[in-house]
Amino acid sequence: MNQLLLERATGAVGPNAFARLQTTQLLRSFRPAPQYRFDGGERGIAIHDGEASSSDAASSIWAHQAGVSALALERFDGRILVSGGSDASIKLWDLEQCGNSSSPYTFTPVGGIRSSAQTHKFGITHLSFYPFDSAAFISTSYDQTLKLWSTDEAKLSASFSLGSKIYTHAISPIASHLLVACGTQHPAVRLVDLRSGSSIQSLTGHGGAILAATWSPRHEHVLATGSVDGTVRIWDIRRAGALIGMLDHEDSLGLYYNGLLGKDGKVKMRASAKAHVAPVNGLTWTDDGGYIVSAGHDNRIRVWDAATGRNTLASFGPSIRNTQLASVNMFTSPVGLTHPGRELLFWPNETEILVCDLHDGHIITRLRGTGAAVSGVRSSKKSERSVRNRISGIVWRGAGGGGGSNGVVMGGTNMPGAVFSAHLDGQIRAWTPQLDGTDEAEDDDFMAEVGGEKSKKRKVLNDVYKSLMGQKITFT
Repeated sequence: MNQLLLERATGAVGPNAFARLQTTQLLRSFRPAPQYRFDGGERGIAIHDGEASSSDAASSIWAHQAGVSALALERFDGRILVSGGSDASIKLWDLEQCGNSSSPYTFTPVGGIRSSAQTHKFGITHLSFYPFDSAAFISTSYDQTLKLWSTDEAKLSASFSLGSKIYTHAISPIASHLLVACGTQHPAVRLVDLRSGSSIQSLTGHGGAILAATWSPRHEHVLATGSVDGTVRIWDIRRAGALIGMLDHEDSLGLYYNGLLGKDGKVKMRASAKAHVAPVNGLTWTDDGGYIVSAGHDNRIRVWDAATGRNTLASFGPSIRNTQLASVNMFTSPVGLTHPGRELLFWPNETEILVCDLHDGHIITRLRGTGAAVSGVRSSKKSERSVRNRISGIVWRGAGGGGGSNGVVMGGTNMPGAVFSAHLDGQIRAWTPQLDGTDEAEDDDFMAEVGGEKSKKRKVLNDVYKSLMGQKITFT
């Protein structure tokens, strides 16, 4: 570190390269942050692996006692976190409540959506913030509705009924058209216009329910969707037919080299092209729009060249787990935080978070400590439930997001960076990068190392004396 500072001071390392080196180091050092807790105000007794926990307050805190099913975090200031529960509740959290990031802190909601005739009736499936500011957010639910809410007042602004269970939705981070693409139980992608308040278009072609949808951060009219039929389709909503391409896991060459791009510029598509051999429930773009990442129930993650549709053949190995029949939220590190071609992928791997190299697939970090495998709660009304705990969503905390970026400034004013995860045991957990230790911590490590060396020498002397004298002696 001192050598790097010297090179920066002498000008051998430029400011941008220096910043990328530091943020890359932080991205690779994420660790659990159990000092942060989220208390939604519900009380009961926690049950872990069939046994009731102690009655202290720390073990009986939940963000949503029924389970957290969705998360969203605004990317402009990295301050407001919104969470959705399996009981249809929605809560708002201010991450700037915590002043000192090194001290334990329990967050409490600054707002919430109370149950009424206007709120969702069933579990929340997906949450997202308005693309241009954090004044509004969108929620979808198994009750077949999409709702637009005011963040400041926590009140309903608009509601749309789509007539089918809604698994996911997506709104473009750069477009001015304000179209929300909804993936539902119906095999057609529904486009809802927030301006006119109507469903203006349906994109047909998939052979089953739509589990994943994401807009291009570079082209405002380009949309990618994934279905239970294993296909990933690329759409241009300005065209009459809309469909402009399909991802094929057998294509490692791209449109030009495999002969699918005609001289007239038209793209030919294999009718049997599939991105995965099982349902596709995860899709995301890199911030620069250069790559598409897909995930399916075949326990595969694939990275595609967005310009040619080429399967880059990145191998993430046998550790990938993906079994939930719901949309999976994954994300890549924002552009600029790492050197080009060295982006990272954050993947919710059922009971752990994997931080992987996006382009070669090797695992850099496994973030573990997500709670008991089977968790439950005994409420104050004596009712009891248990659930197989898993991660239901992850979000990146970054500020300065705009123009398609997820927030190039890590963390907020009180954290050097963070990832928050939603869990079916009712908890929201935090993961933060590990910072360089203080001088006191370094001194403690040095003294512990010295003490360890002394213990080893004492043991060696004991063994030597025993071999010579035939009896055991202990030095104190």
